[in-house]
Amino acid sequence: MAILAGLNLTWHFIGHLQTNKAKKVVEQFDWIQSVDRHELASKLNQAATRTIPVLIEVKLHEEPNKSGVDESGLAALVDKFGEYPGLQLRGLMVIPPPFENSDESRPYFRRLRDLAQHFRLTELSMGMSHDFEVAIEEGATMVRIGSALFGERA
Repeated sequence: MAILAGLNLTWHFIGHLQTNKAKKVVEQFDWIQSVDRHELASKLNQAATRTIPVLIEVKLHEEPNKSGVDESGLAALVDKFGEYPGLQLRGLMVIPPPFENSDESRPYFRRLRDLAQHFRLTELSMGMSHDFEVAIEEGATMVRIGSALFGERA
């Protein structure tokens, strides 16, 4: 990482996070985009030595290998954030199922935007290299475009 030394970067953790890794993630990342359960938020809060902006990852589909809180459990998780002074809930994140046609992701992005508005959250992390244009049209404030920048995973 020496090549990045001296740059003013903001590091975001994205991906499923186990509670036993909470302290390490809090130490090394500026944002956490994949909070999906009370137990994880509690551990992150305990480890926080500064206020950490977080996003709740929402699962809006039935794909079995994806993480996220179900829409039915979202309100309860949002309500719990009053118990976490070390965490600042800023928004929501979603990863829709992969589609050949990026426009098929639109209903997921639109639903996440509606949920964020309902909870008065301003940040929306949605859209990846193959569908970020649609996500931006639907209100994304953050997109994840790693493979567009670095190529497909090996």
